[in-house]
Formats: sequence, structure tokens, C-alpha cells
Amino acid sequence: MTKKIEAIIREEALDAVKNALQEIGIIGMNVFEVRGHGRQGGIELSWRGTSYRMDMIPKMQINIVLSDHNVEKAVETIIQMARTGASGDGVIFIYPVDDVVRIRTGERGHDALQYPDDIDARHDQATGE
Repeated sequence: MTKKIEAIIREEALDAVKNALQEIGIIGMNVFEVRGHGRQGGIELSWRGTSYRMDMIPKMQINIVLSDHNVEKAVETIIQMARTGASGDGVIFIYPVDDVVRIRTGERGHDALQYPDDIDARHDQATGE
């Protein structure tokens, strides 16, 4: 079974998160610029003596699809690199994925997710699968 991780993080955390994920072997990911807010409802800004509320904060969304046994390692890596302890650090969603198909080869499921030396290939080598 596979899962999709959708992490919404601060813009300034993107490089650290992306690099840390690559270090643990997560090669495939998509990154999107998004806007939104969570519980804080936005932020109060001042410009030239005038205050205004910015309720749609720029964030980055990282999407990763990987095997179940790698989800916790990926989530812990994201948390470790994105956490500042302040409101607005972000959120991680985890969804089940019914199937994956690699268009170029027609591979499905687990085989469609593997890249040489990625986190799944490392796991399979370690466990003999």
C-alpha cells in the first residue's frame, strides 16, 4: 500500500525540508506555491504607519507518494526541518493511494514508485524484499 504526504510549510523552510528529504532517499516530489491560513487567521502587518491584515499567507506545498513503511520517516523529517515552534509552521496530511501507474513503462503499484537508490530501494535491499 502507498500513501500520499501533502505538507504545507513556510516558504523559508522549503530548501531545508527538500534537502533533508533527499538525504533520506526521497527522490520524487512535487512542490507548489499556495496561499492560505490556519487557526491564526492570517497576520497583522504595518506599512507606512497603517496596519492591515493579510489573511492569505504564502506557503509551500510538498507532495510525496511513497510506501507505507517510509511514511513516518518522511513525516518526522519534515517536522524536524520545518518546525520553528511558532504559529504558522504548517500542517501535514496523509492520504491512502489506491494505485500508482508510471506512464512511460506502465509499471503499477510499488514498482512504479521506485527509483534507483531511493528510500524504497534502500528499504528493499535492507530487508531482502
